Formats: sequence, C-alpha cells, structure tokens
Amino acid sequence: MDDKLTLFIEATAAAVVLQMLILAVIAAIMWRLSARVQDLQARAMPLIEDSKRLATNVQTLLETARPKINVIVDNVSAISTTARNQTEKLDASLTGFMDRARLQAIRADEMLTRTFDRVEDTTSKVENSVMSPLRHLNGVLQGIGAGLETLFQKSRQPRNGRHNDEMFI
Repeated sequence: MDDKLTLFIEATAAAVVLQMLILAVIAAIMWRLSARVQDLQARAMPLIEDSKRLATNVQTLLETARPKINVIVDNVSAISTTARNQTEKLDASLTGFMDRARLQAIRADEMLTRTFDRVEDTTSKVENSVMSPLRHLNGVLQGIGAGLETLFQKSRQPRNGRHNDEMFI
C-alpha cells in the first residue's frame, strides 16, 4: 500500500505545482491587465468629465430653450391652422366665382345665340318685306324701260322697213 500512497502524494504534489504555475500566469496577466486598465482609466476620466460637463450644458440649454421651442411650436401650429382655414375659404370663394362665371358664360352664350337668331329673322323679314317689293318694282321699271326703249327704237328706224346697211362695215 505504500506504493499507492506514494503515487497519490506525487500526483497531488504535481497538481499543486501545476495549480501554482497556473495561478502565477493568471497573476501576471492580471498585473498587466491592471496596468492597461489604469492607463485607459487615466485617458477616459478627462473624457468622462468633459461629457458630464457637456451633458450639464445641454441640459441647461434645453431647459432655457424649451419655453422658446414650445412658443415656436405653438406659433407654427397656429400658422398652419390659419393657413388651412384661409385656403379653405379661398377654395370656397374660387369655386363660387367659377360657378358664377360659368353661369354667366352660359347666359352670355344663350343671349348671343338669341341675338344672332333674331338678326337672322330680322334680315329675312327685311329681305321679304323690303327687298321683295323692290325686286318687283325693279322688274316693273325694267319692263317699262324695255318697253320705252323698244318704242323709241322703232321710231328711229326707217319707215320703208329696210335696214340701214350703210352702218355695217
């Protein structure tokens, strides 16, 4: 049994030595890591302090600007509401104006159509009532003129019934 106990003690001693080596490596790594963390902390602390001051300044700025921003938002909202209302009024006015203009254009078109129809009717009535008797009178006068011309030409012709051949060349 002595051999087994010796073997067990040797194995335990080797495990303890191995653990000691592992702990020594971990301690060396921790010492290096601690140095790096301290270096990073030395660099980061001024940045953290600057960011704290910046956050404080931004908070102060927001606190002082918040009422102004609220006034601006209220003004923009009021302007938007007023613009919408005025646009609706303008749309209603333009729609009414266009409807009235369209109605007046239709009325003007109907009035011009009636006027042209009446002018055509009047022209045909004038032609029938004035021009027709004038045409008849003109026809009668032409007939009288033709009759007189024939009457006067017969009186100029020689009475013996011969034509005046000397006149022809």
